Amino acid sequence: MKALTWHGKSDIRCESVPDPRIEDARDAIIRVTACAICGSDLHIFNGVMPGMQRGDVLGHETMGEVVELGSGVGNLKVGDRVVVAFTISCGECFFCQRGQYSGCERSNPDHKAAEKLWGHSPAGLFGYTHLLGGYAGGQAEYLRVPFADFGPIKIPSHIPDEQALFLSDIFPTGYMAAEFCDIQPGDTIAIWGCGPVGQFAIRSAFLLGAERVIAIDAVPERLAMAREAGAETLNFREEDIFDRIQDLTQGRGADACIDAVGTEPDTTSGFDAVVDRVKVATFMGTDRPHVLRQAIHCCRNFGTVSIVGVYGGLLDKIPMGSAINRGLTFRMAQTPVQRYLPGLLRRIEEGEIDPSFVITHRASLSEGPGLYKTFRDRKEGCVKVVLKP
Repeated sequence: MKALTWHGKSDIRCESVPDPRIEDARDAIIRVTACAICGSDLHIFNGVMPGMQRGDVLGHETMGEVVELGSGVGNLKVGDRVVVAFTISCGECFFCQRGQYSGCERSNPDHKAAEKLWGHSPAGLFGYTHLLGGYAGGQAEYLRVPFADFGPIKIPSHIPDEQALFLSDIFPTGYMAAEFCDIQPGDTIAIWGCGPVGQFAIRSAFLLGAERVIAIDAVPERLAMAREAGAETLNFREEDIFDRIQDLTQGRGADACIDAVGTEPDTTSGFDAVVDRVKVATFMGTDRPHVLRQAIHCCRNFGTVSIVGVYGGLLDKIPMGSAINRGLTFRMAQTPVQRYLPGLLRRIEEGEIDPSFVITHRASLSEGPGLYKTFRDRKEGCVKVVLKP
């Protein structure tokens, strides 16, 4: 089959790889009908994420049609259309029983490597380094889905792929980011990053009752999309974000702040962002937490900082004195996607949101390598890429 594979920094190829096969009774094989390039895939493209091996198949936003089932999968049948959660979860372990599916104890066969870095291992992920299982991803013509009797969700025939696909990751992640804020009537939510996850966080904040959303970015197309959703927008290249949020909140700060950027903020966003980049380039640091620092400072006393941007290692010079003296709450996670799937699918069916709003580019799998670069470089108004194998 054809698939997008990693061969080093900025080197993604569309090439032939072995077809997946059933390896366990709980496996399914799906024929991929739609997949997407995620912002967190760009961390792999940029060489930031450790644990990649040449030839690894990428991608963790995937849906398709079931073509083969293991003997232990009784809830699906051949021909079903399914969305596959990017977090691989068994549905039975300590964490899965508590709905904390991204902490699954059974789905990461490389858990010992993850434990050395993080203390404990999270769940395995599709197409995202051998620290998280080394699973082949879904930017391919076919995908093996472990624990298929628990992870995928069936999609009704009247919902098109482009409305359902983002249930795999960015819609639940953006929704979780807003849910973490414990939004109350009248709240103002500030969101750093108007990429795909940020766009869903904006809309989710309004769905959950926020009165105002302040969205921060510098890409014109992203800011325009945020304004279409009702957000007030700030361009970090043109104004001081802390001062503007103070002005917009009468000096109190935002009720909650969402970091939807993570480890690779734009280096023009502040002096400390430049310093962070130098530290990473000279192997003096692993991550660049400019946005997290700013979110902490912009949050009101006893507010919440919600973190869904990806970080991989250690963060330097985080203002914990500000956080503890002002009573901030931190909420963060890899999204336990399965927890959110039924409710968000229902919101789509009832017409509360059409997730396809975020798509700007549609292409074939063979065009994927070029679109990785277009997406990273924010060219051609690219906000979200959907590939049709």
